[in-house]
Amino acid sequence: MSDTGSENLEEPIYLGEYHGDRNEIGERHGVGKAVLPNGDTYHGVYENGKRSGTGTYLFKNGACYIGEYYMNKKHGQGIIYYPDGSKYEGGWVNDQRQGHGVYTYNNGDTYNGEWLQNQRHGHGVYTYHDTGSRYVGTWMFGKIESSAGELVHLNHKYQGNFHNNNPSGPGRYVFDIACEQHGEFGQVDQERVLDEEEEDPVAAVHLKWRPVSISGLTH
Repeated sequence: MSDTGSENLEEPIYLGEYHGDRNEIGERHGVGKAVLPNGDTYHGVYENGKRSGTGTYLFKNGACYIGEYYMNKKHGQGIIYYPDGSKYEGGWVNDQRQGHGVYTYNNGDTYNGEWLQNQRHGHGVYTYHDTGSRYVGTWMFGKIESSAGELVHLNHKYQGNFHNNNPSGPGRYVFDIACEQHGEFGQVDQERVLDEEEEDPVAAVHLKWRPVSISGLTH
């Protein structure tokens, strides 16, 4: 007897273990708990075979997401705890951090602001845990870009332009002793000392503050 025809049969796709509600055609639908083939687990709401609604997803690497899903992807509001001790709580779109959210990093720093495609984008506040300093302003795809940013320290603050994560161009330092120093940040190129195997010097860019004037507080 020939078994040629059986060679073209596809083996069923293993979807892992599942215990919970199903719809009339056998799809996961309602509340259920699943162990995925990769070892991750999900306990929450399904809709027509997809994670849709609120649930808890435990990654085998130790991460944990608690929040909303749509079509198997994190979508809506949720919080995720990462294995390194950091966490994010806020908006999600299509499995990416998007909208308003708060990220607490494993060194204690926090970012509270807008996100787009997993990157800081829009207005936000970044607070440095070790010093208490904070940056208030705008971001573009993960980098500080602002025409009116503010870097606030313990007894003074800097207000001005920021570009590519650094102060750039005109700005002012405002001190608690009721005075201001006006000036601008510019780049200073410094040639690095050549090693024996190098053919050309490499210019290292440094920022330098050039003060122009000092005045009382302005509004």
